[in-house]
Amino acid sequence: MNQFLKWRILPFQVLDAFDNMAIDEAVLMGADSGCSPPTLRFYGWAPVAVSLGYFQNYEKEVNAEACLALGIDIVRRPTGGKAVLHENEITYSVVASRDNPLFPDTILGTYKVISSCLAGALASMGVKASIAEDTPPQSRSDGLQSFCFSDPSRFELLASGRKICGSAQVRVKNAFLQHGSLLLGFDPHKTARALFRNPAPNAEEALARSVTSMADFQDSASGINIKEALIESFRKELGIELFEEKLSPEEEVNRANLLRGKYLTKSWNVTGHLNQPS
Repeated sequence: MNQFLKWRILPFQVLDAFDNMAIDEAVLMGADSGCSPPTLRFYGWAPVAVSLGYFQNYEKEVNAEACLALGIDIVRRPTGGKAVLHENEITYSVVASRDNPLFPDTILGTYKVISSCLAGALASMGVKASIAEDTPPQSRSDGLQSFCFSDPSRFELLASGRKICGSAQVRVKNAFLQHGSLLLGFDPHKTARALFRNPAPNAEEALARSVTSMADFQDSASGINIKEALIESFRKELGIELFEEKLSPEEEVNRANLLRGKYLTKSWNVTGHLNQPS
């Protein structure tokens, strides 16, 4: 089989924020060096966490005091984009080489291909999702600019006109990583408290208008069922064969010995750099 069509799928796990980001980056490092196959991964988060986009300002774009009080971890992603509260969701991760012919070698082109896979999974579960084709920048007066789900980016998913999945991407020399959160449920009150230091009075109402989740379409949205629908849709849309396999020894060493420590480091999470004063 064509090497680009044979993909590894990692076992589903529910892990803390630091391991989740360490695994995603370990796989990206492996793909960049040519040692890791194209990889699909689905996972959950425990405890609840906020992930910041690589370029976000920690002091302004997350309420660290509220997160501490609520027992919410904070981690900075290797990818761009805006802040996400990871609680009731299933997260996907796609890592492949940049020369993989299944994807254009552009950020938006890759977004569009992956969004088609996500939309196919939702459609199989009776949820009609559309891909946002044109989303010009908006000036918001509700203080939600730092939140990933406040506005859809181009080629992200909408259901009933509201964002249901938020994604982010990073590209290195030879590979890319895209991961994203498909919401099973959504709590605007907890989200506003965790992310916004001084939310506008209408922040929770604005969140509810901007965001939807599987719970709005199905009374019993099962993460397991959604994961299986996602696997089948990626398989069908990309025309790939999936084989389940764990991290390679090299990836596991990078995750455990290097990258988990990075994502646990306060200087990384606050400044985006290691060994810098926080």
